[in-house]
Amino acid sequence: MKIVIIGAGEVGRHLCQQLSMEEHDVILVDRNPQKLQRAEADLNIMTVEGNGASARILDEIGTAKADLFIAVTNIDEVNLIACLLAKEFGASKRIARVRSEEYITSSYPIDEKQLGIDLIINPDMAMADEIMKVSRLGAGFEMVDFAHGDVIIVGYRISEGNPLCGMSLQEIKNLKELYDFVIVAIVRNDHTIIPRGEDTIRPGDRAYFVLKRDNLSMVEELLQIKNNPLKTVFILGGGSVGYQVARTMESENIEVFLIEQDPKRCEDLAEQLKSTVILNFDGLDARDLKQEGIENADLFVSVTGSDTTNILSSLLAKHHGAKKTITRISRPDFIPLLGNLGIDVALSSRLVAANMILRFVRRGIIVSAAALLGTAAEAMEFLASERWTYINKQLKEIPFPKGTIVAAIVRRDGEVIIPSGDTQVLPGDRLIIFSKRDTTVKIEKLLSL
Repeated sequence: MKIVIIGAGEVGRHLCQQLSMEEHDVILVDRNPQKLQRAEADLNIMTVEGNGASARILDEIGTAKADLFIAVTNIDEVNLIACLLAKEFGASKRIARVRSEEYITSSYPIDEKQLGIDLIINPDMAMADEIMKVSRLGAGFEMVDFAHGDVIIVGYRISEGNPLCGMSLQEIKNLKELYDFVIVAIVRNDHTIIPRGEDTIRPGDRAYFVLKRDNLSMVEELLQIKNNPLKTVFILGGGSVGYQVARTMESENIEVFLIEQDPKRCEDLAEQLKSTVILNFDGLDARDLKQEGIENADLFVSVTGSDTTNILSSLLAKHHGAKKTITRISRPDFIPLLGNLGIDVALSSRLVAANMILRFVRRGIIVSAAALLGTAAEAMEFLASERWTYINKQLKEIPFPKGTIVAAIVRRDGEVIIPSGDTQVLPGDRLIIFSKRDTTVKIEKLLSL
């Protein structure tokens, strides 16, 4: 597939890395020669210096033959104009990252179709949605839905004293009659492991479980996790993300305290939000936090524009009694480090946006896909048709690449199976497949046979 990416920032670079690894023909366009030099040195891609909204540049790089055109610069207007031009040149599919909500509201006079865009991604809305999803997880730090929500992947941090500590995957497999789940990945010391039977669970591991949604409470009981409903939430940062999270939590009757340093922004928030308590201080003063009752917080969410403020405030809140923290950071490579500091969930706006784009790219024989944050692993959902070469075969007869796990199968009638090697793949089955990203190309080739 020929893919043109406009913008060599964190999102564009992450996409280039993943898509070039999957052997796509990637062209990266940016005005910054230093960013392009770094990308070209590290990745197997072609780079072009110039304005991504220039008709001349787009013509020269062969946009007319592009299967996918992605505009992810930091300027909305450049992304929109670039996609409009790409449509005129004949690029098959077009994606734009748009920060301003003005361009995506129903009142805006021009819609996505008129703009020539197949997918618009607003980073703040995507981040707010991800925060809400994670906030409902209790002790979990990440969750991905598959098969219309019947199958979920949930990430848990394994603490000292957890019943699974010291157990091998084979021993855990013997619990299947009581607890129907499979552990598909372990992140240990920043290294992603697709576990085998002899691998053991250790304290500090981040383990990813695949299970039926209906079995979530049973698995959390095994892990000795108590999930109490959210009652009190503190949010630091009254920008777009903080406002959207507060508004959603209000609608769920959660007591919300929103901390914002700018007095004018506090006034605006007080007018827009109904029951949220607006607090005017910087969030790094322990006395202010304690005075407002941080020890009673079920969740502390830090979403200012400063990584330093978000990290320090989350640590401070956790130290003074907040049960769980969610921290926004701009650098995805910091995610594995923050867990060791005591931060429960670290989310990168850029990585969240990039993962949304990757899910769109995968569409076809792959129904949906998700790259797990802070890992080198990816999950995908494959719909098995009657024409697939391996239909009616047992899983052990299918030559999946090494390190691949078929974690769940959903039958046409909705039955969810945590399979074994003897499980037969039937027409209409949805296979939830888990693997490292460097095997994605091999898996897609196998599924297209």
